[in-house]
Amino acid sequence: MSYSIIFLGLCILVGSWFILQSIQSNQFKTSQKEQFRYELISPNDSNIIIFDKQSGDYFSKYIEPNEGPTEWQKQKSPISTSPKLI
Repeated sequence: MSYSIIFLGLCILVGSWFILQSIQSNQFKTSQKEQFRYELISPNDSNIIIFDKQSGDYFSKYIEPNEGPTEWQKQKSPISTSPKLI
């Protein structure tokens, strides 16, 4: 009886370890994909642009007060999404 309980406990521990390793592996792969998704561009001293490489959208903000909107604004993508006819 005691050997079966020890065996059951070992099976539970090994199974839990495999599940934990699988979860950690998936989280690492996701964080690597998202790591270089956004690019910060500063074309001049008063503008900041964040470009989303995955969707093609970009967000702009004026740094200096009294020179335009101070909130982030979503802009149209500079990458054309419509197919080009040749």
